[in-house]
Amino acid sequence: MNATCRSCGAAGLQSILDLGRTPLANALLNAEELDAPEPAYPLELAFCPHCTLVQILETVSPEKLFRDYVYFSSFADTTLSHARTLANRMIESRRLNQDSLVIEAASNDGYLLQYYLQAGVPVLGIEPAFNIAHVAREQRGIDTRCDFFTEGLAQSLIAEGRRADVFHAHNVLAHVADLNGFVRGIRTVLKSDGVAVIEVPYVGDLIEHAEFDTIYHEHLCYFSLTALQNLFQRHELNLRDVERIGIHGGSIRLHVGRRATNLPASMRVQDLLREETRKGIDCAAFYQTFGLRVRALKTALCGFLADLKRKGLRIAAYGASAKGSTLLNYFGIGPETLDFVVDRSPIKQGRFTPGTHLPIFAPDKLVETVPDYVLLLTWNFADEIMGQQAEYRRRGGRFICPLPEVKVA
Repeated sequence: MNATCRSCGAAGLQSILDLGRTPLANALLNAEELDAPEPAYPLELAFCPHCTLVQILETVSPEKLFRDYVYFSSFADTTLSHARTLANRMIESRRLNQDSLVIEAASNDGYLLQYYLQAGVPVLGIEPAFNIAHVAREQRGIDTRCDFFTEGLAQSLIAEGRRADVFHAHNVLAHVADLNGFVRGIRTVLKSDGVAVIEVPYVGDLIEHAEFDTIYHEHLCYFSLTALQNLFQRHELNLRDVERIGIHGGSIRLHVGRRATNLPASMRVQDLLREETRKGIDCAAFYQTFGLRVRALKTALCGFLADLKRKGLRIAAYGASAKGSTLLNYFGIGPETLDFVVDRSPIKQGRFTPGTHLPIFAPDKLVETVPDYVLLLTWNFADEIMGQQAEYRRRGGRFICPLPEVKVA
């Protein structure tokens, strides 16, 4: 376990929430693995009072977590729409053309870079998962290097004459064990007038909406703007702008450049920093009641599901997601309550959820069997999923949204 902060290196981290030992959230099982011992690792959230970074204490090897990965970004229509809009905006605002270069770290299956490529802008994806990098290259024609983005890789790229006009890092900064090395790599690979566009889930939304299920071993860090500013300043990067965006339960999008350009931070940066100070997000007291609220949510959801089961009703779940794994394992919800899970990704279908060993089927299973209720584990895509499942709902099926409070739709 880490005894010091992942960002500033200080000791004295203060515990916020201990979720106990849990299996890796994306370690889906095959049928022949169900009877084998399943590794579990401590999962404890802590706050650094020195630089304000919220983080987990355990570091699982990235080779174990990311080399064979089951999350494909393109299976969420919301994610694709989000990516298309952003790419078009960056092409126009940065006047990108055939002489530009866009690089993305953790580029997944090319869900974002495809829109630049379609507009004639050269791209380079960096994706550590062998299976996903293969899909990006073979199905979308994305130049993809199968590797982790590091400071060393950034130095190799500039030795090849490859510097980024735009560098994307979406939902990856939280996954990085060597946080400072990753950020140094961004500064290294950016052109002098280049911009890094970084999206991370926002810790303010996580705490205020009790989004504890976004805590799992892949997510090492949970960022406030204050913590990010401290990190970037240490590596001579300027935080130029920030946007609050709704994706993944509440995120922030940052625009970051090299300090040499000397551009001032936007009013949105200054406003959000002031808001964090006003709310106390930069202080340990802001996080003290989080554990109590999560335990109250556990009591409410488990009690509601138990009442449904006593009435003889059938319950399934939607989303064999990482956040779903955290919720099911910490709340102790398994086969005694849920009949099965459905997921849109063919990579997950036919496998079983970690820890709880629920079978995973295609979403068609809901219309075929019409369970009375479906627990929506991927609540961050609620509107998209309920729209896709209009026929299930027409037949009388109902969805249970567990966060930030238990609701039925």
